[in-house]
Amino acid sequence: MSTTTQIPTRMTPSAPTPAAERQPVWKHGVASAVVASVATTVLAAIAPAAGVSFADSTGVSIPITGFAQLTLVFSLVGVGIAAVMARKARRPRATFVRTAVALTALSFVPDLTFGFDAGSAATLITLHTVAAAIVVPTLARRLARADQVRTVSLSFRQVDAISPTPTQGQPQLRW
Repeated sequence: MSTTTQIPTRMTPSAPTPAAERQPVWKHGVASAVVASVATTVLAAIAPAAGVSFADSTGVSIPITGFAQLTLVFSLVGVGIAAVMARKARRPRATFVRTAVALTALSFVPDLTFGFDAGSAATLITLHTVAAAIVVPTLARRLARADQVRTVSLSFRQVDAISPTPTQGQPQLRW
């Protein structure tokens, strides 16, 4: 009787990187979330000079601190998603990138439906894209690629017999 089992394993690069350079996904993710938060806040702060108001149909404007807070919070949600995919997904990098692109596109919906003028909506969409362009590649680089995950096939057969070897006097398993 024979059974074949496939076990996914992760291949490591041929040249090991020093432990100081290889940090977990979350450390790079937190750093990129802070960078994205600063970048979107700076861009949102200079947008009014170009005539962008960030006011919705009721006249309420988005505060500048809101850009920093929301970018940081949702970037950290992305870090959490990447960390889970690093442990659970069969193809973590591809799965994370697809998910992040879909969620970024979904983040455009409020910009288009909350009654912002065209300039504000376009700027908000651009800010979402800027944040994603900073965070997603940083996290994706830390996740395993499909070619770094390989499948090993192992065969297990029932032991036919145990017989002593004449030279060693010890039993030998025959597979």
